[in-house]
Amino acid sequence: MPPYSLPDFSFDLRRAVPPGQLWVGSGTGTVTQLPGTVCGVGGWFTPPHAAPDSRLTISFDLDGRRIPDGSRPGAGDRGLLPSGGTWRPDRLVRRGTYHQYVDGHPISLAVESTLIPRHGSPGYVLAVRVHNRSDRPHELSIRPSLSPTSVHHVPLSQWGWVPPNAGTDERAQGLGLDAPITLIHTGLTALLASGGEATFTIGIQPSGPAASAPLGDPAADAATASRVWEERVAQALGRVPTLQSDIPGLEQYYRRSLASGLVCWWDHPAFVTTPFIATSGLDGGALCSYAWDTGGYAPNLLSLMLGDHVTDVIEAFLDADLTDRYAIAPDGTGLGVAYAYSGWSLTALTRAAAAERPLDPTLISRLYDVLTALDKRFRPDDQTGVLRDYGDQSNLLEMRGAGWEHVVASPNAERAWSLETLAELAEVSGATLPVDELRTSAQQIRTEVIRQLWDSDAGWFRSRYPDGHTELAYSIQAFDVLRSGACPPEVAAALINHIRPGAFLGSYGVSSVSAEDERHYETADIDWSGAGAYTGEAPQLALTLWERGEPALAWDVLRRLFWMGDHYPYFPQDHYCDKPGAPATGRRINVIAGLTGAESILTGLAGIHPHPDGSLEIRPQPVASGTIRLQGLRYRDHTIDVDISPDHTEITVDGRRVSPGQIVPPRVS
Repeated sequence: MPPYSLPDFSFDLRRAVPPGQLWVGSGTGTVTQLPGTVCGVGGWFTPPHAAPDSRLTISFDLDGRRIPDGSRPGAGDRGLLPSGGTWRPDRLVRRGTYHQYVDGHPISLAVESTLIPRHGSPGYVLAVRVHNRSDRPHELSIRPSLSPTSVHHVPLSQWGWVPPNAGTDERAQGLGLDAPITLIHTGLTALLASGGEATFTIGIQPSGPAASAPLGDPAADAATASRVWEERVAQALGRVPTLQSDIPGLEQYYRRSLASGLVCWWDHPAFVTTPFIATSGLDGGALCSYAWDTGGYAPNLLSLMLGDHVTDVIEAFLDADLTDRYAIAPDGTGLGVAYAYSGWSLTALTRAAAAERPLDPTLISRLYDVLTALDKRFRPDDQTGVLRDYGDQSNLLEMRGAGWEHVVASPNAERAWSLETLAELAEVSGATLPVDELRTSAQQIRTEVIRQLWDSDAGWFRSRYPDGHTELAYSIQAFDVLRSGACPPEVAAALINHIRPGAFLGSYGVSSVSAEDERHYETADIDWSGAGAYTGEAPQLALTLWERGEPALAWDVLRRLFWMGDHYPYFPQDHYCDKPGAPATGRRINVIAGLTGAESILTGLAGIHPHPDGSLEIRPQPVASGTIRLQGLRYRDHTIDVDISPDHTEITVDGRRVSPGQIVPPRVS
């Protein structure tokens, strides 16, 4: 199978489930549809330009008869009716139909709109194609109507979690940085012969002295945006293997996971790195990059996609003050507060980067300095001083009730993993770090996590407050301790026993808090408080179980997510676990942690384990039924294929078969 291309990520809009607001990006801007319309366009963003309140509506005049776009409730002639469409990373195609019998003649039109955000300049292009299915010609005019609003200037340092609002920045207004929006077109009238068609192309962009680009050519702008997307897919996925399988849902889930990463990929020249990996960004929100989920959920896959640019991303985080910030804005400005998980996440991404290329020892030393400073940001525990008190929910993962706070097993256990990994990175890079001290500290932390926090009667970890109060919060975060090497066999077995239906497992995913935990479980805030989970959590749990030698349970967790590949073009911030879907509002509609599904398949199911010394180990874990083929993994100049079936596994490296578990050394040039 050849590498993936844009058509491989096409999505049938009829299959979409909430959140139903669909956006499309160019790498420098994004735009959304007006729901319920065939041609209507909503807000758009091209940093630093923001037009969240912009609206473009289209109506049609056919022989003097007005046909509105935007079906209204009720029977009879309700205007142009939506009939489906297709999302692709570079465009949103919508189709509609108008079919009425008037004065003894049918009036029958097929309408298709193609919405493409411009690349390299603000605004978007809308092409409207109308096909006359009637038995006579028609005079047709389309009538675009643009809302009376301006493009607002929002400095790159201010693009955080919340999308820019429709208000105007007073400073920008005073400096004349806001701009009116203009509409350009290639003609709005046509004579449609019977069976004939016409295409109308409209461009929307800023105008006036504050506009950053001259008036464009809509058709040329659309062609440029699609060409850039083809190049982006080739660059980002050129080393990522394709997947083919006869297991229902697996192939689509893998592709949608990759699409989730692609739509977070920005190549804006004014951003701190090119590419810049946003945490979300399509709807203008979380266009910043959080260290936590950028590095913590799919580090190996993200390193494959970024290539040598991965070190630029790491250095951008190191340049920010992670001791007091959790994310970087598009221009590199630090945002937010200190996040307990940032150090571990950045270490995970650095480890993945080291596996594919030699790293400068200076980079490892800088990472060590940042982790040391972040460690000092949180006070030592009051028993031995080995563990850290990570404070309240603002520094952790924001449950809404008291529970998983202060001295907690996770991320204390991840801290141990990070120190041990730093020692490993120092050895392979030549960085001068106290490796023996790092390993000793890591082991002390692991010992204290169990001694201080493990409740053997409950089979769970307690969290301890400064006054000595403890809580048993059955949070999915406890399973992260399994990955850190802190759990003896009896502790691991007790934790894994909670991964069952009615507790952490739902029919459509996992719950971030066990449904059996009546003190902490809720149904309104699903990402960290129950009834669903942050999108990266379920596939990461499956990966953890594969790493722990629990392949049947790992597969049972992952298979519950396959519905997402059928019903989302890209994965949202979080989703329910007891029903298919996600909250309709109040969340980001895309998230970089959506890559975790593909990461889990590659490093868990297929057992592809890169090591910081550049070697590679592959130990596939077959499922009970079905075949899987991964083809074209490019790693350290090797080409690797993996075929998995219940009774047979075949691994080929550069066309030669190797045995499962056999170490593949880096190719020496």
